[in-house]
Amino acid sequence: MTDYRIETDSLGEVKVAASAYYGAQTQRAMENFPISGKRMPREFVRAMGIIKCAAAEANMSLGLLDQKRGKTIVRAAKEVVDGKFDHEFVVDVYQTGSGTSTNMNANEIISNRAIELLGGKIGSKTPIHPNDHVNKCQSSNDVIPSAIHISALEGIEKNLLPALNDLHDALSAKVRQFHKVLKIGRTHLQDALPIRLGQEFSGYATQIRHDIRRVKGLRRHFRELALGGTAIGTGLNAPKEFAPLAIKKISEFTGIPFTPANNPFEAIAARDAAVEASGQLKTIAVSLMKIVNDLRWMSSGPRCGLDEITIPALQPGSSVMPGKVNPVILESVMMICATVMGNDVAITIGGQHGNFELNTMMPMMADHLLESIRLLANGSRNLVDRCVNGIKANEEHIGSLIEGSLALCTALTPIIGYDAAANIAKDAFTTGKTIRQVLRERKVLPEKELSRVLNPIRLTKPGIFSK
Repeated sequence: MTDYRIETDSLGEVKVAASAYYGAQTQRAMENFPISGKRMPREFVRAMGIIKCAAAEANMSLGLLDQKRGKTIVRAAKEVVDGKFDHEFVVDVYQTGSGTSTNMNANEIISNRAIELLGGKIGSKTPIHPNDHVNKCQSSNDVIPSAIHISALEGIEKNLLPALNDLHDALSAKVRQFHKVLKIGRTHLQDALPIRLGQEFSGYATQIRHDIRRVKGLRRHFRELALGGTAIGTGLNAPKEFAPLAIKKISEFTGIPFTPANNPFEAIAARDAAVEASGQLKTIAVSLMKIVNDLRWMSSGPRCGLDEITIPALQPGSSVMPGKVNPVILESVMMICATVMGNDVAITIGGQHGNFELNTMMPMMADHLLESIRLLANGSRNLVDRCVNGIKANEEHIGSLIEGSLALCTALTPIIGYDAAANIAKDAFTTGKTIRQVLRERKVLPEKELSRVLNPIRLTKPGIFSK
């Protein structure tokens, strides 16, 4: 018995592994694209299974597919959804730009599994054909864009948004915890006015809250599916009733209210929704990069850095320096952010490619978009669990720095003017004295007024200089 079987397609005979559920067209794609070793993501494969399942159910409802074939296709497609055949999705991400190879990979797997369930011979295309039955009323050109939207929106709704909400809640908890903790603010990495550590964290929490709002705004366009447009948007070979029926089934399966595309020509030819989403994901990456970099600076030390906060110690930080502990979670998030930013560049370029009626960089765009969603979700969740929740303020140390800050002279400007205040700051810096000591020596203010003006708590309250 040979370890392969002979299949045929429109180009001739092909040797396919005897145990494989994929077929001739998938085999050709494997041979044509030995590029990265990266296969289409699990989320995308799940979406392909959902589409094939919904299409079969719609075709049965329309009388285009008999119940025996249709129900068997549905059963096989649901196994794809559940991940049973992930190992059979073998086509490289860097393949034909339409994703036709991946669509046929799905069609062949589902066809052969359905044939097997009916007691037939795998590879025979009988009684269930990958094109005529599994791909009925569909084209790669409307299936792949639909799979991008389904997988991306599922990732956003079920993974990214919950993770961002958790991060926002964790940062908000630190706002309350650190409300009374005073420290020196910094601009240009130089000493600035006093600020509450809680106020600093409120900025981080608000960044994430804005990011959540931005992500929610992606729902509108991602809910539109190209399915039913077939090859170029005209819907040839698919009755007009097909798309509403199939997309209703997709909505029921996912719990997300998808709709037929408002304009199927745009939905097939352009990938603007993916580009928009990637831009928002990049914004989240920028937010996170800012936040984790601040946390790295504030936790630097512990003896020779800022040492304003302590973050959880998770693992030894050096193979040669005993006792060293590094901010590993923060560094992990930084790398995630860099990857998401890089993915955005590729997705932006991809969105521009494919002339006239079809985008031709869809597999790469799908892979990069889903990776960005996955990384940001997992990274945010890990940041909460292994860092943010365990942050502690080094109150005694950071409080001791406030009195020595030259920026306290800013509180004097409404009273003695900018130039006089600057002169006092210069004197304090030159002599090594504090602002308070110089003011006392010069007898600029009575002691009671001096205590009021330089009270660091007062300086953290909005509107004090207008009073």
